[in-house]
Amino acid sequence: MGLIERYIFGRLTSSFAMALVALVSVIWVVQGLRSMNLVTARGQTILVFFEITSLALPLLAVIIAPVALLIGAVFMLNGLNAESELVVISAAGGSRMKVAAPVLWVSAIVAFVMLAFTSVLAPAAQHKLREETTKINVDLIANIVRPGRFSEIQKGLTFHIRDRAGDGTLAGLMIDDQRDKTVGDTYIADKANVIEVPGKTLLVMRDGNLQHVNKSDNSLSVIDFEAYAFDLSELAPQGAKPAYRPSELSTWELLTVDMTSEEGRKNMDKFRAELVDRFSQPLLPIAFAVVALVMLGDARTTRQGRGLAVFGTFMMALLVRALHFAASSAAVGNSLATPLAFLELLGVITGGLVLIAMDRSLSLPGPVEWVISAVTDAAGFAFRRYFGREGDTA
Repeated sequence: MGLIERYIFGRLTSSFAMALVALVSVIWVVQGLRSMNLVTARGQTILVFFEITSLALPLLAVIIAPVALLIGAVFMLNGLNAESELVVISAAGGSRMKVAAPVLWVSAIVAFVMLAFTSVLAPAAQHKLREETTKINVDLIANIVRPGRFSEIQKGLTFHIRDRAGDGTLAGLMIDDQRDKTVGDTYIADKANVIEVPGKTLLVMRDGNLQHVNKSDNSLSVIDFEAYAFDLSELAPQGAKPAYRPSELSTWELLTVDMTSEEGRKNMDKFRAELVDRFSQPLLPIAFAVVALVMLGDARTTRQGRGLAVFGTFMMALLVRALHFAASSAAVGNSLATPLAFLELLGVITGGLVLIAMDRSLSLPGPVEWVISAVTDAAGFAFRRYFGREGDTA
């Protein structure tokens, strides 16, 4: 790439990165607030909370990346036009491909990264998220044992905790185990933690004592301990196997699923639609980049309605996304509609590149521009009339 191409490439890359980080951060915070019940109601640790919310980031990035690229391209092209750089490039004999080439390079890189996310990273993260969610849902301590209550887990087995700390530590633990008809055990510990070891779930108690009662003669023995492990494995619900959705299966599993099995026949349409979505979504950033280039890639004066062109760019991108969603949804019920998601995006990309090569640009229809201009002028007049300084409306 030449100097101009590298300059545009750098500006678009930085604009895209800022938009992507901002959008992902905002949505991640919203997702985090929705998952706060993991800590407040389910008694999970802060580390589990961050793990659960972080596993959603790959899917968020896939959804947001095309939009972030569109915002970055609009911001960059508007900046080039406002600083008269597009005019200079055009006056120097540079074609629209001079501007389009680096934009297409950035969109191609984003598309390649998105393909890795949609086909590998996002499904793996969703798969792990489903496993962790299932584990939380069957968590004995988090879902049954409540601070300040005596909770009977099984007949003859009672748990009580005074408090639960943010890191999952249990304070003031008491376990009364009277399941055996010949002996009874009561555990009292200052602190305890649940840990996972291969094949087992253990409740490790610290700084406490074990009161062992022989029921035949009511003899009592007290054993002080610094650490003692109580096996919770047999108390956990059995058969808690996650039920995975198509979006949580790997691409290889979707491609090799046995369509003669009951699950394959039942979910064949969903598997096909999921594959179409995974392999067609990476075309979205290229399509959005082409739309931005067609609408904003040429130099315009302030009298040529640059604001309307920006509005038209976002409306066009919204239409492209809506048609892609409709085509992907159509693949669920009709195998013949499978290619539509690809053809729609490839058609937008091809048509846009032809217009760029022919040095053509698109704009909103005249009546639409007139209506938008009239509404904008009326809103500006009302704002100046009621909120502007004295003399602004003169």
